[in-house]
Amino acid sequence: MINIMRFLTPKSNVAFLDSAATVRNGFEKMTFHKYRAIPVISSDGVYVGTITEGDLLRSMLNNGGNDMREHEKVFIKDIVRDGWNPPVSITCTVDQLFHRVAEQNFVPVVDDRGVFIGLVTRKAVITYLAEEYEKSKANNSQDEK
Repeated sequence: MINIMRFLTPKSNVAFLDSAATVRNGFEKMTFHKYRAIPVISSDGVYVGTITEGDLLRSMLNNGGNDMREHEKVFIKDIVRDGWNPPVSITCTVDQLFHRVAEQNFVPVVDDRGVFIGLVTRKAVITYLAEEYEKSKANNSQDEK
């Protein structure tokens, strides 16, 4: 049986935004990392949601356009969309994880208290499946000999 920990990128290796960060901070961090979406975490480590480029752009358009000073007055927690890219529990099944990763480029993972512990990327799952497929092909070709 496969545990989802096999696919987990731990929080220590993940760029994320603090929910108290400003839109400007979010824009700068996403630009630096070249991300299109990034997890948002509260100061006590709880997963709050995911912010996308579109969320930041909408906020920027609604709050001062290209005047970056105006974007220091709007906070990430105020623009997070409820229910978008919900996390999975570390105890979820691999089947549940695979269904979720088909919908998003990454799936946030939380512990039983809702604390963000990392994420699973679509790339990690596809890489695993490709490796398993190659092993299967190799085993099948040996069986045929």
